[in-house]
Amino acid sequence: MVPGMQVKGPVVAFSVLALLLGGCGLGARRSGSAAIANFLAAAQKDDRAAFEAALDRPALRSDLSEQLADVGKTHEVDVGGPSEFALDRMISPQAIRLTAARVAPGWPAAPTAAQIVPHMKARGLTFVCLEEAATKKCLLSFRRENGTWKLAAMAFTPPPAAAATSQGPHAATTDGEPR
Repeated sequence: MVPGMQVKGPVVAFSVLALLLGGCGLGARRSGSAAIANFLAAAQKDDRAAFEAALDRPALRSDLSEQLADVGKTHEVDVGGPSEFALDRMISPQAIRLTAARVAPGWPAAPTAAQIVPHMKARGLTFVCLEEAATKKCLLSFRRENGTWKLAAMAFTPPPAAAATSQGPHAATTDGEPR
C-alpha cells in the first residue's frame, strides 16, 4: 500500500472476493487432481468398475463424435455420425492411457495428485482439465456434478500406426504374407 493512500470499501470487498475465488479455484484443483489421479490409476489397472464410475459416457460420446466430424471436414470427407458402439470402443482404459501419455515427456503412467496439479487447468469450481505441456491443449476434461468429478471430454488420440496397420483387412501375417 502506498503511504497516505486510503482504502475504500469497494476495493477491500473486491480484494476479499478475489482472494476467496482464488481459494476456491485451489480447492477445485486439489479435489480435481485427486479425482484425476484415481481415474488414471483405474485406467492403468484396467479396473472397469472404477473406470466406468468416473465417466460421463453420454458427454464423452458427444465430444468424440464432434471431433471425428471435424477431422472428416478437415479432410473433406463426410464421416456421418459414428455409432455408439464405435464411440464406446474409443472410450476405454487403453485410450485414456494413450491420451494421458501425451501430457509431458516422462509422464508417469499413474501420476499422483501432486504430479497432476502443474498440468491442470481449472475453470471455475466445476471444471478442470489435464493439459498437454507443449501445447496447453486440454487432453482429459472433468466436470464436477453433485460433488463427483467425471470425465466429460477427451482429446481424440489415434491408435499408434503400428497397431492400426497390423489390424487392417489387408494386414500381413507374421510371415509377411497378406491374409
